[in-house]
Amino acid sequence: MSDEATTNGAITTDAAITADDWGSAMAEQAAPAANVKPHAFEQFGASSTATTPNDLDMILDIPVHLTVELGRTKMPIKHLLQLAQGSVVELAGMAGEPLDVLINGFLIAQGEVVVVNDKLGIRLTDIITPSERLHRLNK
Repeated sequence: MSDEATTNGAITTDAAITADDWGSAMAEQAAPAANVKPHAFEQFGASSTATTPNDLDMILDIPVHLTVELGRTKMPIKHLLQLAQGSVVELAGMAGEPLDVLINGFLIAQGEVVVVNDKLGIRLTDIITPSERLHRLNK
């Protein structure tokens, strides 16, 4: 059998741990080691800037989805199935209101429709600041 005995659910050993043992362990942990030296880390900025491109260059080729939103509406499926060519869908938005510009579903700007050489475009009239974006996310 082992040297352990169970007393009221607690396990004790023949070589009981005393308060002196705890005190010496804590003192040993608190005392600084005599032969420990701080490690000197290499500087990353000096040697790596010549070999790595600008940090922004790493993300310039990541594709994102740009969406321009004219307005939104909710409708039951039965009304959706009744839509045909020439149907008019009423949107929750007034004529002349700015359009929302979303990147990957997050509002980043607002603008207005423009026509340039028979093509539609959007002129950005208001860029959402990072603090405003965080405030909108918390809503």
